[in-house]
Amino acid sequence: MAGTMDILIRPMETADYDQVYKLWTEIKGFGIRSIDDSREGVERFLARNPTTSVVAVQNGRIIGNILCGHDGRTGFFYHVCVAKEYRKHGIGYRMVRRAIEALQKEGVSKVSLIAFKQNQVGNAFWQGIGWTERQDINSYEFVLNEENITRFVR
Repeated sequence: MAGTMDILIRPMETADYDQVYKLWTEIKGFGIRSIDDSREGVERFLARNPTTSVVAVQNGRIIGNILCGHDGRTGFFYHVCVAKEYRKHGIGYRMVRRAIEALQKEGVSKVSLIAFKQNQVGNAFWQGIGWTERQDINSYEFVLNEENITRFVR
């Protein structure tokens, strides 16, 4: 791995989909939804959120990604990931800062995310960069499309 300073953090584009999806499939424990994470689903997400999702790129290879969108009040992070061999070099933190800056430019003042309880790497990352695990709320979900199945990478 070359130095982390030559890693570019930039907005995600629809043309990045194949590399991003490949990255997702290489991360053990990663949950991929059949519809939301399809090419069409991600293109729809990026069309609604054209400036807030980011990728980390080194020598043309995408090594990190955050899908990030907002509803005008709260930003949401989805699929925050860094390729295993690039972790613990500040790349995730740089992507988080870039996505937060994009949200702030759009007037958003809070960011939320969901980390699966069994995602030890992810939970350690968020706690390590100062995010607060909320104990005061319950999370609920109502499925509108039963065909949108989550598959976990093993």
